[in-house]
Amino acid sequence: MRDNGAFRQPVKGKSMQHRPKKRFGQNFLRDQQVVEQIIEAADLESTDNLLEIGPGLGALTDRLLPCVGQLHVMELDRGLAAALQARPEANLQVHMGDALRLDWGQLLVEPPYKLVANLPYNISSQILFKILDNRQLFSRLVLMFQQEVGDRLCAEPNSKQYGILSVLCQNYFDIRRVVRVPPGAFFPPPKVHSVVLCFDALDQPRVAVADEVFFRRVVKGAFGQRRKTLRNSLKGAGLAFEGLNEAMEGIGIDGGRRAETLTLEEFGALAEMLRCRLAEESC
Repeated sequence: MRDNGAFRQPVKGKSMQHRPKKRFGQNFLRDQQVVEQIIEAADLESTDNLLEIGPGLGALTDRLLPCVGQLHVMELDRGLAAALQARPEANLQVHMGDALRLDWGQLLVEPPYKLVANLPYNISSQILFKILDNRQLFSRLVLMFQQEVGDRLCAEPNSKQYGILSVLCQNYFDIRRVVRVPPGAFFPPPKVHSVVLCFDALDQPRVAVADEVFFRRVVKGAFGQRRKTLRNSLKGAGLAFEGLNEAMEGIGIDGGRRAETLTLEEFGALAEMLRCRLAEESC
């Protein structure tokens, strides 16, 4: 219910009123049908350990708590975090702070975890990189994104949406769409449509990567200037060396192509070749 720009949400029999803060990217999910579709996609069991990022007023939290063994929540808003800390459920652990700054490895000590979140759209890409850095902690993710970001995550080569996140996330997860979500499912309604995606962790990466930091650097460099050829993008990213064209041809990649045409396997081959050559043939 609205009240002078605030949203009133029942929390365990009490009425909690909160004015959404734009700086935190707060758009509270209020569509119970969408909540149920998220719960179904998470495929929860009573023994599961779960993480929720940005629980807000608890639309998801209320449904998650009875379904799992332990629920960890990360909340930046002090008022919302205090309300969560006051809840009586013994299986709820509240971590107040910025999810981008909290040490997930120290807080989540009993993997595997499932992660469910209506992510603030202004930090969704950064959260994905944090997840990639801590992916060994998770078996499944069910995440809400702006539809444009969701399209990028699911994109295939030779499309405008295919990019850095497509390559990096698809190397480690199977990704599928759960449901598209209209602006009216939130308060306040965002100016964009949204989508829920489910990520299932792979037992092994699709492409073996010898140096993950370098692999990420290559992918980012290749897409850094999308309209340029792969050859020129790599030069602009400081990844060029004498004989670059010939080396790319040696692994079957034409330097005149653009990054969006490369498959995941080709990115793996390119990163390994560059890693070896830039290490002065030390491999």
